[in-house]
Amino acid sequence: MTDIPLIETWHARSVEALARHLASNTENGLDNAEASRRLKQHGPNLIAELRQRGIAGMIGVQFRDAMILVLMATALLSGILGDLKDSLVILAIVLLNAAIGFSQEVRAERAMAELKRLAAHDVSVIRGGRRSTVPSATLVPGDIVLLEAGGEVPADMRLIDAIRLRVNEATLTGEAAPVEKRVAPLDDAALPFADQTNMAFKGTMVAYGRGRGMVVATGMDTRLGHIAALLENVPPTPTPLQARLKRFGRQLTVLILIVCAGIFVSGVLRGNAVMLMLLTSTSLAVAVIPEALPAVVTVMLAMGVRKLARRNALVRKLAAVETLGSVSYICTDKTGTLTLNEMRVVELYPCGEGRMDVASAAQCGSAASLFEAAALCNDVEYDVQGRPMGDPTEVALYRAAEAAGHDRRRLEKTMPRCMEFAFDSDRKRMTTFHRAAGGFVAYSKGAPEAIIERCTTMAGGNHDRADQAARFEREALLAVAGAMAEDGLRVLAIAQRTWPALPAPECLSDRVETGLTLLGLVGMLDPIRPGAHDAVATCRSAGITPVMITGDHPATARAIAGRLGMLGDGDRVMSGRELAALSEADLAACIEHVKVFARLDPAQKIRIVEAIQAHGHYVAMTGDGVNDAPALARANIGVAMGQAGTDVAREASSLVLLDDNFATIVAAVEEGRRIFDNIRKFIRYGLSGNAAELWVIMAAPVLGLPLPLLPTHILWINLLTDGLPGLALAAEPAEPRIMARPPRPPREGLFSGGMWQHILWAGLAMALVVLAVQAWALSSNHAAWQTMTFSVLAFSQMGYVLAIRSERRSLLTQGLRSNSPLLGSVLLTLALQMAAIYAPPLNTLLGTSPLTPLELAVSLAASLVIFLLVELEKYFVRHAAIRASRRASATRAAWRDERSGQA
Repeated sequence: MTDIPLIETWHARSVEALARHLASNTENGLDNAEASRRLKQHGPNLIAELRQRGIAGMIGVQFRDAMILVLMATALLSGILGDLKDSLVILAIVLLNAAIGFSQEVRAERAMAELKRLAAHDVSVIRGGRRSTVPSATLVPGDIVLLEAGGEVPADMRLIDAIRLRVNEATLTGEAAPVEKRVAPLDDAALPFADQTNMAFKGTMVAYGRGRGMVVATGMDTRLGHIAALLENVPPTPTPLQARLKRFGRQLTVLILIVCAGIFVSGVLRGNAVMLMLLTSTSLAVAVIPEALPAVVTVMLAMGVRKLARRNALVRKLAAVETLGSVSYICTDKTGTLTLNEMRVVELYPCGEGRMDVASAAQCGSAASLFEAAALCNDVEYDVQGRPMGDPTEVALYRAAEAAGHDRRRLEKTMPRCMEFAFDSDRKRMTTFHRAAGGFVAYSKGAPEAIIERCTTMAGGNHDRADQAARFEREALLAVAGAMAEDGLRVLAIAQRTWPALPAPECLSDRVETGLTLLGLVGMLDPIRPGAHDAVATCRSAGITPVMITGDHPATARAIAGRLGMLGDGDRVMSGRELAALSEADLAACIEHVKVFARLDPAQKIRIVEAIQAHGHYVAMTGDGVNDAPALARANIGVAMGQAGTDVAREASSLVLLDDNFATIVAAVEEGRRIFDNIRKFIRYGLSGNAAELWVIMAAPVLGLPLPLLPTHILWINLLTDGLPGLALAAEPAEPRIMARPPRPPREGLFSGGMWQHILWAGLAMALVVLAVQAWALSSNHAAWQTMTFSVLAFSQMGYVLAIRSERRSLLTQGLRSNSPLLGSVLLTLALQMAAIYAPPLNTLLGTSPLTPLELAVSLAASLVIFLLVELEKYFVRHAAIRASRRASATRAAWRDERSGQA
């Protein structure tokens, strides 16, 4: 076939003309071979990222830092004045630093690209006459796409079916109100795209109803693609942690520049060469100023994001990684998150009969109409093998009806669907209309209270009973539903009504879904997920309160919450109706005692989030539907479902669960705590080493010692310590009892918990050891004294990084193999330092000289001092914690004894 030209008047064409032009079929769509050919012709259905930084851009950014430029200029000046060796060494080290920075940028870019690949979603299409699921990137013009409420429109398409379809086009037009869609062609060929009501555009969201569309444009040929081509790339917003580090870095830079200027002036006044002091002060500024700190933290966050993805938690917003450690409440949906979402019908209550299992109901004549309605009032679709697919509740009803001999496909031949009111969470019900003998029959199903309140009669022996008597039994029917719910069953009510003619399509559902005849109740069981009970227990030990939110009956919710261990003494189950009746003050007073919210409207979720946040808690909220989006956006961490969730929910979330599992949220919180701990360790390590270098250079002249380090020594140490071991701290495993401690307070700073004091004393301790070795070497007439001070500082930082792997545990307890990357980086750094001491080429470049065995032994022994001091500090911290724990236990025991004595 010939290539398909792109045109702008799809809205003015009939569906038949559209299909002819695109060489497609409105019923069967394209076959797979033709779809593959068109994909090669049109390319993937993706919006290109504009102005991506290439390799040259990532390399260039490494040399934009002002201090690097000053250092390069100084090295150039040094070369001009004749000191070519120092000039080349400094330039080489600057290039190595740039290479490390470039590699970090590449790793971060690859990590984020992998996340975008994982975030790509699938769409339902008709290909070769069968419904199938394909990646949205593989859509081509002519494809038939199925649209459902909550889904994103994956390409520009001309609608060929629209069943009460409304689309939110705010992303393109800014108009918040959903637009009602229709199928008929529009006369005005020049109509603005915002008024093309028979079109659906890529990037918009289906707010209500369902439909089908034929793809007319993909990728950059869509309206969204045209807009994207006109836009500049907006720089990414830094996370709060990155912003804090950037502000801290600027403040520290000013202080260090003042100190380095003082070192330069004092050195010159003491008779040192101007060029030497210029290089020394500049090198020190470059080494000590934490300009790379935000970038390295970003890399560590990106590495953490990749690890979270491997644990089935996809981070959409980088700030979520640092926020996870502060989560103190997890508000989670029940179905599919705490349970398997593998519904199966286990019990029925046909009106006029009693509660019975499925096998007995299949033999009961009174249950036939109940099974028939369950089969027809059902949106199950079929995969390419003809197996049912769709919502687990729908599939469970379909399978139960089929097993009882009521096959939907056979029934639809004589009772085809003519109209419907789709399910929505506000009405809690759905209705389908079918052609039947003598007119039409409408079947409605939904929550028992949403259906029973609209019934005036019931089937079976009560079919002809007067309205007043039927109302009298309404409470009894609700009691039956309640009893089934108390057994942990999810209960649906099913009803019907006959019509001589179809209601007008524009009629409101509330006016049509009345005067129903109740057919009966259906009870379904959804097994609890393996690991959910343990995850709830882990939450409690971690100081995190799990809260269940469900649309189920309160009795069902209570039974399941009890099995999960979510309810303790004094904890409440609250219904949506009870919540609506509470004032803000009353809700604030009881919110921390409510562990289950049942029969809740999604719109009420945001009220729950705000009430919990008002008590100072950080809230993670799960959701999967369109109406969950505001609550997901309002929560500190919105968690969307990756399998059952809608695109709207995913767009509003910070975190997507790829397996829809509650245990994954808990694992993500644990991983978030680990990542934040390791970032603190990296900052502690980097700043302590920087402080040591600063102390050494500042204190030596005051103590009457010659300049202890050459500029090349400072840059070498900075290259080794900030490059390899620092990043390897990102691989440090979590502390053994990381989930046995309370959440980190949201406003807790990076330098809280005595971190500043530790950085200052650790840096000073390393500096004193270095200066002591320098003084000893000078007094003992060791010619290699400068190489010794250089080596002690480098070796000390290796011992220090091993000691700070844990804030409490000894390295002897941890073992060296628990962080292989760190062990490898320390060994490699030590090998490089030994090369700097003994390799003749590096001796020449760095100005070092080989050490005697005694000098090397002294250097290595001295470098152990900081390791031993940090281990001693951890010993005191451990024993202080043990004493505090014993005092707390004694206090609790005394309180229990006092209570028992009073009793």
